Amino acid sequence: MENSEERFKHIKGWGIDAPSLYELTYPMKHYTGDDHQRLNYERTEQQPVNDEILVSNERPRMTTVFGTTVPPSGLSGKIRRKAFKYSEGSYGHWLPLILADRIQVIEALIDDVKNGYFPNLFKERGLAAEWKYNRNGMIRNTIIRVGLIAAAAIIIAKRKTVQAQNSD
Repeated sequence: MENSEERFKHIKGWGIDAPSLYELTYPMKHYTGDDHQRLNYERTEQQPVNDEILVSNERPRMTTVFGTTVPPSGLSGKIRRKAFKYSEGSYGHWLPLILADRIQVIEALIDDVKNGYFPNLFKERGLAAEWKYNRNGMIRNTIIRVGLIAAAAIIIAKRKTVQAQNSD
């Protein structure tokens, strides 16, 4: 029986961690032993924190530099604060963040209208280009969305009717 190196030789990259001859950086990389020293460096000065910054519960401290474009606020901010209580490896972290992004879009639209700016959603969402270059796809997607909304409305209406009959 042949050894595993011979059996899997046809698979590109097989045994990449074996001899240094197959290492991706070989022969360009000249090992000096400094790879083990990469965490021993002088940390740069901490960026000042002027707004609320949500920090992962998996990191011992805040990163030195971070973005501050939009601090969490409103309903989306509350959802984000809850999400950051969970591990980055869980759905309890990422799904609420996705939901918060969608809610923040609606909050921004409401703010625009409150401030007297009425967005041209047709143009800003690229629907003019969609209509011009993918009319059939746009019509199909619109029909599907209307159908799904109608089905949801019918299901909700039927449940309310059944609940009302059961409570009598």
